[in-house]
Parts: sequence; structure tokens; C-alpha cells
Amino acid sequence: MTKAPKKTQANPKNVAVELIDDFASGELHDLCDATEAAIVAGGGFGWLAPPDRQVLESYWKGVLLVPERRLIVARLDGVICGSAQLCQPPRNNEAQAFAAQLQHAFVAPWARGHGLARMLTEKVEEVAIRGGFEILTLDVRETQARAIGIYESMDYVCWGTNPYYAKVDGRFVAGRCYWKQLSPAPGARAGEKVAKP
Repeated sequence: MTKAPKKTQANPKNVAVELIDDFASGELHDLCDATEAAIVAGGGFGWLAPPDRQVLESYWKGVLLVPERRLIVARLDGVICGSAQLCQPPRNNEAQAFAAQLQHAFVAPWARGHGLARMLTEKVEEVAIRGGFEILTLDVRETQARAIGIYESMDYVCWGTNPYYAKVDGRFVAGRCYWKQLSPAPGARAGEKVAKP
């Protein structure tokens, strides 16, 4: 009697997330493509329709210029397919220097199902902890059930709902607000600027 061959996954996917501070050749184009796909699918972090490509390129270049923003990208087989941003409080906000925000997280529809959304969130948490932040906050449209499921499975606590969070096709969409307590890195000081990679 012969044994059946072990099943192997056809075309295994290579997934990764990383903090970046500059775009290598082609990366800005890939990120804009992923952004457009996410916007069309209803997860465009504020955009309801894709803007002109020049606007998207300017937006992403601008993100890299803001000292209080750190850009984390997701890759599927080496191609940027999503991102998230860690937003640090301004230096003059000493009272809230302990907290940072996870903002504008998305994965293009063609790259979903590989765990990248969770990986992006974990990387944002890691970067926040390295920066000495104790609390991470985020908000999300109530219609984004998959994202809500991921955040809640990662111990984010919903502290409130804003019934007027967004307006899509003339109708209000509620949003949920979350927070999570992070474990600080040894020796890190709250509000310390996160070092470039």
C-alpha cells in the first residue's frame, strides 16, 4: 500500500510588513494602485472615490515628510498591497504624550486573506512600543466588520460609537473607537520620537 503524497500549497505567497521612510523604485506606484483598489472596495480611509493619481502620489510623499507619522507597508510577493500609519502626538501635547494612534490601515482586496491586516497592526504596535507609547487608539467605520473582528481579537477595547462618523452616498455611517494598552519597551520614554529604520 502506497502513501498519498503530502498536500502542499500551490503557489505559496510571500507576505511581509515593514516600516519605511523612503520609496524604492516602483513602490509609490504599487502603493497608489493598492490605495485605489481599497477605495473602490469601500475602505479608502476617507476617500469615497479614487482621486487623481497625482493627488495620491502627493499624499503618500507627504506622509513620509511628517515627523509625527510613521508608514508601515504590507507586501504580497514583494509588491506593496496595503499600509498603516502610526501617528504620534505633537511635541507640545505633553498631557497625551503616552498615546499614539493607528490610522489609515488598509489591505487591497486582491491581497486579503493572507493575514496582512493583523501583521500590519502588530507592526504598528511594535513601533509604538519602541517609541515608549503606552496606549494605542484607532477608529473604524462600523461597516468594516473584518477589521473590527481583527482589532477585537487583538484585545482592542471599544470605548464608544460615533453615529456620525462618516457620510457615504448621502447616509451617515457609524464608527467605533478603540484603545489598547501596550507593554512599554524597557528604557523607552513616553513620546520619544520613533527612530527611522
